[in-house]
Amino acid sequence: MHVIALSEATADMIDLVGGKAAGLGELIRLGERVPDGFCVTTEAHRHGVIPQAEIVAAYERLGAGAVAVRSSATAEDLPDASFAGQQDTVLNVVGATALIAAIGKCWDSLHTVRATAYRDARDIDQEAVRMAVVVQRMITPAVAGVLFTANPLTGRRDEMAVDAAPGLGTTVVDGATTVDHYVLDGVTRDDAGCLTSAHLEELRTTGERVQGHFGCPQDVEWAIDGGGLLWLLQSRPITSLFPLPPETAKPLPRVYLEFGHVQGMLQPVTPMGMSTLRSQVAAMLASLGIRVEIVDIGGRLYGDLTDLARSRSSRQRLVKLMAVDFGPRAQTVMEHVLADPRFAPTTGGSQRGAAAGAASLRTAGRAVVGILRALARPDAARVRMFQAIEQMRVRSAAPDDLRTAADRLRFLRARDTDDSADDIMWPIVTGMLAAALPASLLKGVASPDEIHSVLGGMPHNVTIEMDLALWQLARNAGEHRQLLLDTPPDELAARYLRGALPDIGIAAFLDAYGHRGVAEVDLGVPRWAEDPAPVFAAIANYLRVTDPRQGPDQRFQRAAAAAETALEELVARARRRRPVRGRVAGFLLRRARSLAGLREAGKFAGLYPLRETRRQLLLICAELNAAGLLDQPDDIMFLTLDEAETAVHEGTDHRATVASRRAVHRRELRRRSVPVALLSDGTDVETVLPAAPARDGTLAGVGASAGRVTGPARVVHDPATAHVEPGEVLVAATTDPGWTPLFLTAAALVTETGAIMAHGPTVAREYGIPAVICVPDATRTISTGQVVTVDGGAGTVTVH
Repeated sequence: MHVIALSEATADMIDLVGGKAAGLGELIRLGERVPDGFCVTTEAHRHGVIPQAEIVAAYERLGAGAVAVRSSATAEDLPDASFAGQQDTVLNVVGATALIAAIGKCWDSLHTVRATAYRDARDIDQEAVRMAVVVQRMITPAVAGVLFTANPLTGRRDEMAVDAAPGLGTTVVDGATTVDHYVLDGVTRDDAGCLTSAHLEELRTTGERVQGHFGCPQDVEWAIDGGGLLWLLQSRPITSLFPLPPETAKPLPRVYLEFGHVQGMLQPVTPMGMSTLRSQVAAMLASLGIRVEIVDIGGRLYGDLTDLARSRSSRQRLVKLMAVDFGPRAQTVMEHVLADPRFAPTTGGSQRGAAAGAASLRTAGRAVVGILRALARPDAARVRMFQAIEQMRVRSAAPDDLRTAADRLRFLRARDTDDSADDIMWPIVTGMLAAALPASLLKGVASPDEIHSVLGGMPHNVTIEMDLALWQLARNAGEHRQLLLDTPPDELAARYLRGALPDIGIAAFLDAYGHRGVAEVDLGVPRWAEDPAPVFAAIANYLRVTDPRQGPDQRFQRAAAAAETALEELVARARRRRPVRGRVAGFLLRRARSLAGLREAGKFAGLYPLRETRRQLLLICAELNAAGLLDQPDDIMFLTLDEAETAVHEGTDHRATVASRRAVHRRELRRRSVPVALLSDGTDVETVLPAAPARDGTLAGVGASAGRVTGPARVVHDPATAHVEPGEVLVAATTDPGWTPLFLTAAALVTETGAIMAHGPTVAREYGIPAVICVPDATRTISTGQVVTVDGGAGTVTVH
């Protein structure tokens, strides 16, 4: 079948007619006005010969007049890949010879550099893609444009957006002319621009029908001819929208704050990891007296803060509570939400807000005792903490008598999660408070930059100790230096796991730190012990450091010495100018240097039971694979524990579910921007905030570690194989402890998210490198190789 009528194309024929033709066929069946036409199928493309006789016959049936010839590839107009503008369209084609040439041009456009690169970026198999071609009677429009059935700028689902211009719609799509922009929000407007109010109403009702048919927001190309008739030329899913929050029965709007970036994690969490994290985060917050429902939106952890925002008691401290972990971006969006009348406090507060208040009171006693103990005897608090962590490590191991998948599931279900939480939590909270409070006490006496200097080179940080252990390993590599530099990290990892690599100390390192990794709080992500490629990549980076003074051990020692000097100077000055505050601030800063480095220890401890849980789940998966119920070694990570139980006990085949979730997960892995806060209608709150004033060449963020450095940028999306040369500025969307080995060669750090006391800035201060956080779109604005100046004091990044 080489040529079929467009009206015969259906949604399940994408492999034959491509995405565009399938969408048009669905519109015809819906009863929408679509220009008549036909499709040259992928079968013709597969044979590599244009079926001229069939095409000419179909063309003559159309009337042999002017036609539009459009590509319709099998990987086009899909939910996660629009291919907008990647392949060719030829308009106003007249005559059989010109038509055959235009079809050939569309075929050729499948393999242009831009289309090939687009498919590579989305992991689409180049060999599997085929090209169909749509031929339609040409409409001569008076006005044309694009209708988005959800607002693509803000994500708001109850608004539509229209871009329109006189003449052909290609001028709108190509950005070749100034367009009229309309937002359709249900309010009737006067005639303006090239569209009348009647046109806009017709587009709105058409958009509702089309979206209802396809079941998701649509990007619709349309044209209005000289007689005033509306024609639909294309409909495809809007691929850029972030997923909606889950529906609730509550009528008022709700607000959700993204929690993942607190752990330096913006990539999607696997379903098994999500089920674990949701309960863990909720329990951790509950222990602090905060009741928040944790929800999955786009594979990311979001907290529903609606009830806290509407509670008279909790809303007053909500923004301040975000300062330490969530950072300035989250604070700004929450300030905006609290000023929104729709989130005004409700009479008497909500039940959940009242429950949170009661829980806070119950927690207060434990908090006071725990904090005062840590302040009074910080050394003893550290000893208790590390004893509790060691107990957690020992108790996390599974017993030796687990033999079957059912045994392993029972073990995972029955695990005791109360592992001396107070001994671990309150020293950490104390250290964070001791580091945060002096800024207000010393206002007018010391700058934030000076306080950051005091918090550099902090001892007792398990992540710093890990990085320095890896640095020492690299220094001892000796005769194996060239092997480690010249061999790709993946190959080194494979050799190590086969036992075919010389002993350089990797086994000892992984014995201590192999339960760590990038995005390590997600059960579905391999640990370094399973895949040590990132460790070998970090070692190669360290081996490129040839100046001993730039070694991380010396940088850390210099930062620690500078911090102690700065502390003495600052305390002396503060006590002269404000004796009481100076004494209090000095006491807190000294306690911060004793306790704030413990911030990483809580997460480090929690990774022990996660490692064992993952190990048991992979063993269960192996049994399910052998039974033909799953296919891949980690398929179980795309199920929940309840679903795994049905597979083990009832023989349920979940392979189709896993395949579907893997596809969604792959799509979300490509997303480079995750909203800090969402409303229940899909609004990305940051998009409706007033725009910051533009500054030529200078990007504004928040200074998080003092210092000023100029150097070439290195934009990194995946730290597993990143190559960061000494002196380069590391630019990333976010970082977690699995990224920190890269800091040892970086001259400075720039991130898009974060908070002053988050992982990345904390480690940057430890090494005395400048850091600027919360720089919007840094990874897209800055390119690898560009020379940038990072000013950690001013909170700016200047692109030269």
